[in-house]
Amino acid sequence: MLPVSGQCELLGLARSTVYYRPVAPSAVDEVLKRRLDELYTAHPFYGSRRMTAVLRREGYAVNRKRVQRLLQALGLQAIYPKANLSAPQPGHRLYPYLLRDVLIVRPNQVWSSDITYVRLAHGFAYLVAVIDWYSRQVLAFRLSNTLDGAFCQECVDAALALGQPEVFNTDQGSQFTSVAFTGRLEAAGIRISRDGRGRALDNVFVERLWRSVKYEDIYPNGYTTLREAQQGLIRYFTFYNEERPHQALKYRTPAEVHAGVVHLNQGILVH
Repeated sequence: MLPVSGQCELLGLARSTVYYRPVAPSAVDEVLKRRLDELYTAHPFYGSRRMTAVLRREGYAVNRKRVQRLLQALGLQAIYPKANLSAPQPGHRLYPYLLRDVLIVRPNQVWSSDITYVRLAHGFAYLVAVIDWYSRQVLAFRLSNTLDGAFCQECVDAALALGQPEVFNTDQGSQFTSVAFTGRLEAAGIRISRDGRGRALDNVFVERLWRSVKYEDIYPNGYTTLREAQQGLIRYFTFYNEERPHQALKYRTPAEVHAGVVHLNQGILVH
């Protein structure tokens, strides 16, 4: 049997998480995290200073240090160049960002993945998705109540069952830098790209997806349980892929563009 350190390496977990015993969050912190999630989705360029100012104007007695702590707990950072907050685990291989000034001209040229929070009636769940950059189609998603690497691995396996990209881009979080995750991609001959240091916009297509998901499904529906959220997201992503016209796709659906039913007149230049 593998030692604990080896098991954690394969799953993309920090060893300390195995011994962690959760502490019940305060009710006020949960309210603040919900509001910060809303503010970030609406204004992803807000930093901790502006978030603090907005919360104070709304009557919350908070200081910047507390807001920074809650933003870090949510994994949120303002979209502008700054110090990297999504570092890989020590010993994980580093990969360069491969997509600057690349013209995206076909489906399955570039896929990317990211994780966001889904608020529930009593806390948060974690949502990961794989999206095709050209068609914007959501190829797979998984929802989890724990932030480990297993559900990310399951999501990429589901996407790869449908096809294969030339390049797969993610941020530098430990779930995506684990040996299990990168090994799966490398075994398939897929080039791995990582967001540049302090460049949240390197994964902008997934950031835009999260905004749509939250405003069009999660916030209006106010899911109570993980099961409800799972069922609701299945419906939403089916709608998103097959029925929802996308402005950037000249009001075609992602499914139409991904299947080659229609083609964009020009590619997408990544800066």
